[in-house]
Amino acid sequence: MSTAASPPTAVDVHQHLWTEPLLDALAARDRLPFVTRSDHAAIVHCAGERAYAIDLTTENPACRVRLVEDDGLDLALIAPSSPIGIEALPGDEARELIAAYLTGVESLPGAFAAWGPVALDQADAGDVDDVLAHGCVGITLPAGALATPDGLDHVEPLIARANELDAPVFIHPGPGLGGPTREASLTEPVWWTAMTDYVAQMQAAWLAFATIGRRRHPHLRVVFALLAGGAPSLSERLAVRGGPPIDLRDPFAFYESSSFGARAIEAMIERVGADQVVYGSDRPVVEPPPTERDPMLRSNAARLVSRVESAVAA
Repeated sequence: MSTAASPPTAVDVHQHLWTEPLLDALAARDRLPFVTRSDHAAIVHCAGERAYAIDLTTENPACRVRLVEDDGLDLALIAPSSPIGIEALPGDEARELIAAYLTGVESLPGAFAAWGPVALDQADAGDVDDVLAHGCVGITLPAGALATPDGLDHVEPLIARANELDAPVFIHPGPGLGGPTREASLTEPVWWTAMTDYVAQMQAAWLAFATIGRRRHPHLRVVFALLAGGAPSLSERLAVRGGPPIDLRDPFAFYESSSFGARAIEAMIERVGADQVVYGSDRPVVEPPPTERDPMLRSNAARLVSRVESAVAA
């Protein structure tokens, strides 16, 4: 992972990369989630999701480094694909796959750094220390894990430890404990889950953290994927329904732009402030739509990462 001496100026906070150690660990499983593979492709099977193919001729570090360079980035942050449900597995199973993920990302070229996943079963604050010791910039949690007040309480040891260590938390769509156990229906459109479950999970996670978690941890940096599903636009409805007041201009809450275009990004900037929206591509899942705001969003993301590196150096 990245060991660059000079701070990055253009960063993507949201990419995925299927490394050989993680694919091997998933291929060794006989229950969801698991992988079937050939020389040139891998098929990922997971609960609640349509099976999908990974082209191993292009999904490899060498090809992805070239893509980072072509995108004009200094650094891309890799996250696990939380919708496959690794973090929500029984503790030993989750930690085995997380260890494989960490082994894979540790060997990546300097164009990459990583978010660190943590097991949800019997949430252990020591797991936060472990992923940071492996060089991760912060931890990542599936949105389904904190989509209710009870869920937020369950992951409180993880969030509290991240706060103590001044490590940011990346909230990404994905199931919490007790999530789906079967693959999605074959009649379901391939885009369906991304437009329904993912958005609902992100909105619920934002509401839980903004109304409860922020009072507990006023200075914890939290990065919400896919603009938190547009959740800040719900603030007026929250007030009408009797919810507590929230600070939409929270300087420690960040909104990552993946899958959204210029109109949605402008609306979010108007809502939460220009400094709080950061660049995320979600590569290789989608081809990010270019916007005029990309240089600013990448610079915002670089300041977030540089702050992490400064905290680690201190």
